[in-house]
Amino acid sequence: MDDLYDEFGNYQGPPLSGSEDEEEEELDEVEEAEDLEDAEEAADRRMDMTTGLMEMDDQVDADNMETAVVLHEDKKYYPTADEVYGKETETLVMEEDAQPLEVPIIAPIKAKKAELLEQQPLKTNYNNEFLSGMMNNPELIRNVAVVGHLHHGKTLLMDMLVEQTHDLRYEWRNNERPLRFTDTRVDEQSRGISLKSTPMSLILEGSNGKSFLMNMVDTPGHVNFNDEVTAAMRLADGVLLVVDAVEGVMLVTEKAIKQACQEGLPICLLISKVDRLITELKVPPNDAYFKLRHTIDEVNALIQLHSGNNAAFQVDPIKGNVAFGACQSGWSFTLLSFAQLYSAVYGINGAMDPREFARRLWGDVYFHPDTRKFSKKPPTQAPAQGSIERTFVQYILTPLYKIYSQILGEHESTVKKMLDEFGVYLKPSIFGKDVKPFLKDACSQIFGSATGLVDMMVAHVPSSKAGNATKVERLYTGPQDAEIVEHIKACNPRGPLLVHIAKLYPKQDCSTFDAFGRVFSGTVKAGDKVRVLGEGFTPEDEEDSALAEVSKVWAYQARYRVPLTKATAGNWVLLEGVDATITKTATIIPEAYEDEVHIFKPLQFQSQSVMKIATEPLNPSELPKMVEGLRKINKSYPLAITKVEESGEHAILGTGEIYLDSLMKDLRELYAEVEVKVADPVVSFCETVVETSSLKCFAETPNKRNKVTMIAEPLDTGLDKDIEQGHINLDWPRKKVTDFFRDKYSWDVLASRAVWAFGPDKQGPNILLDDTLPAEVDKNLLNAVKDSITQGFQWGSREGPLCDEPIRNVKFKILDASIASEALHRGGGQIIPTARRVCYSAFLMATPRLMEPVYYVEIQAPADCIQAAYAVLAKRRGQVTKDLPKPGTPIFIVQAYLPVIESFGFESDLRYHTQGQAFCLSDFHHWQIVPGDPLDRSVQLRPLEPAAPQELAREFMVKTRRRKGMSEDVSINKFFDDPMLLELAKQDAEMQPIY
Repeated sequence: MDDLYDEFGNYQGPPLSGSEDEEEEELDEVEEAEDLEDAEEAADRRMDMTTGLMEMDDQVDADNMETAVVLHEDKKYYPTADEVYGKETETLVMEEDAQPLEVPIIAPIKAKKAELLEQQPLKTNYNNEFLSGMMNNPELIRNVAVVGHLHHGKTLLMDMLVEQTHDLRYEWRNNERPLRFTDTRVDEQSRGISLKSTPMSLILEGSNGKSFLMNMVDTPGHVNFNDEVTAAMRLADGVLLVVDAVEGVMLVTEKAIKQACQEGLPICLLISKVDRLITELKVPPNDAYFKLRHTIDEVNALIQLHSGNNAAFQVDPIKGNVAFGACQSGWSFTLLSFAQLYSAVYGINGAMDPREFARRLWGDVYFHPDTRKFSKKPPTQAPAQGSIERTFVQYILTPLYKIYSQILGEHESTVKKMLDEFGVYLKPSIFGKDVKPFLKDACSQIFGSATGLVDMMVAHVPSSKAGNATKVERLYTGPQDAEIVEHIKACNPRGPLLVHIAKLYPKQDCSTFDAFGRVFSGTVKAGDKVRVLGEGFTPEDEEDSALAEVSKVWAYQARYRVPLTKATAGNWVLLEGVDATITKTATIIPEAYEDEVHIFKPLQFQSQSVMKIATEPLNPSELPKMVEGLRKINKSYPLAITKVEESGEHAILGTGEIYLDSLMKDLRELYAEVEVKVADPVVSFCETVVETSSLKCFAETPNKRNKVTMIAEPLDTGLDKDIEQGHINLDWPRKKVTDFFRDKYSWDVLASRAVWAFGPDKQGPNILLDDTLPAEVDKNLLNAVKDSITQGFQWGSREGPLCDEPIRNVKFKILDASIASEALHRGGGQIIPTARRVCYSAFLMATPRLMEPVYYVEIQAPADCIQAAYAVLAKRRGQVTKDLPKPGTPIFIVQAYLPVIESFGFESDLRYHTQGQAFCLSDFHHWQIVPGDPLDRSVQLRPLEPAAPQELAREFMVKTRRRKGMSEDVSINKFFDDPMLLELAKQDAEMQPIY
């Protein structure tokens, strides 16, 4: 062994197996083989040797896997993509992280907390089968819109009805804060006001025990959200007007009355928060009667003003369409229900007719105890127990005051004695509650459920079947003798399906919308194939229509939805699967319906969107998300207008600051989910003229074969509003149109018949008039290009020459026209731009002016804050029209007009100067001309300096043009042809000697 190694440990023995020499010998052996068999044997021998070694290595690896040393870079922590997805799947490996470490690769699903919804329907004192059965009888259905001013008690009324029909949770029933069940949005709860109209379908009992299905919709009371009120009234057959007993008639109250009268809806009045007269103002019962009577008189004065002295719309407690209540305390009554309460408490049901007694409980009616009779003359001497009082004070207000005073201030035994007189027993635990819950429990037991309110709505609001006949006459645009109209009037559940959609509600994830509407004819159920007709649909132009399938049908119940197998004519329904092509309103018919059908009229709003903001995403790559969010905003808000300006900015128009604030919150958090930058708010302007064009303006077509001559002049005062409100329509018969212009505006017959179009829309506030003479103009050729000239006029009136804002209150007269006889030379490409250009030139020669929108502002403030309110209005170009005290209260009402462009931050400024004691609401009222000449180039605009009053028009025009990316001044060459410029120069030369 020692001979194999030298003294230094180096191997010196014979060659070892597997050495390089041995390998060379093996190769030589193969190469030196003389025949193929020897070579194959050598190869087989080497292969067997290699296989044996590999098997031995595998066995060793398997035995030593647990103890084997594996380098860090060789460790396998995750399976490969091929092992996970398969070799046929294409995979992409990213060498670098594309997002920060704190952002998860797969983000968790975000649950949008936009609404307070219940996962399961709440328990009610009736089952869903009974609800479905009631929906099949339109005679027992009442569709009511609950409207009124801000904080007048509409949502509290709905809470009272929900508590009487639902089995609510313990924490809801025993919470001193209002439930606000119909305020389903989180921001509604946080703001404390309603922002969206919320419908509910409740089964309520009348005083005789008969059940009725009440479809009621709670509407916002803030004036900025009046568009929700319009949508609610479109589907309702009657209006329940809620008025605060202390504040009385306010701004939104007047707008609601005006709109109800225009829609032809009967009005029922609920004077709410009567308890404020007792607990806050602490007025005596006799003064409280005069306060309530004054409120009713105010409402009747407005009804008389807007209904044209129609006595059928008047409200009167004796008629039974006035109710009183304090919904937070859980009670309400009418004169009849209070008379029935007397009959029940004193057990004189047979001896006294409650209806006759109720007729004597209002007005100057007195009870004479000596003769035991009622008379309109007061007794000659006061009774022994007190002063002479009217029956309403003696039999209603005085007992009501005593109930409150004893519950709020007396001992428990005295309260029990008083309750025993009403036959009411309360659990001992109730007496230990705080004042508000105790008062609510006691009063709700004394007065019972809202049977008087139900009887009032049943008696004075038409049934769903009777309401159909009124609705179709007012809203259906087709002929009234059509077959489908007969089905609608009959409320036929077996007729062809016809649903009018008036509102869209977002789903919980805000990805799609559910359509809320009213079934006018037929039956709708899940799986129905339907056609959705948009607002632009006509039988001649069916482009605005699409096919859809109803996937689900619900009854909307504010915080939950009741699934329905079907919904018949006369009901309100919520449909899923039909919202894709609906923007504001729509009409739904069966897919296979072959007869001619028309749509229902689009909504006509009481206000206009005049406040404008421009938006853009913080990250430009998220622009598609923002655009999609704007599309959803347009669906969700009836009066919102979204458009893209020529400069590329995305503009949103709304009614006011809180409206746009709510809209932007929804855009950021619900619909787009991107961060959005907002420019400073601006307003939309209009352009008008104040004189007739100084000369006849003409324009030639590019091919020099056609020539049109026009002049512009101001429209008659009030005609623009009549056109916008639909009081005149060119679709009427010619005689009816002629009579309107002749009788109201003293137009001659020829001028009345020569009206071609309104602009810029079908009901726009401008008129195009053909004032040519047959002896001078070939009428046949002129009529051949009538459509092209009309399109040019509407294009021009949509974008005026001053700053691309709509033209308003202008009458364009065609004085002369030379039209080519060959059709080839008078096409739309020649005529339309020429008509637009001649409209612009006539407009610029008629002393153009800029118009701005003006708010009507109503300020509530105590007397010592009136001067501060005057000062704030004065520095914003405001004009006070009236200030008057609110009778019976320490509040003053200041009414004023304020330009919208001066209104930004007005409410905060007002509160600051009045130490938070003043509150205001603003609503668009009218357009007024801005002082100054917008084309006066002598005006020097200095940055950061306010313009003088006579420089405002120039400042507004220049800044608007800059914002839109236009040149600072109006270019005359753009709108005047060379011949027209020569004519102007000639006229100027002729005028020089005069001066």
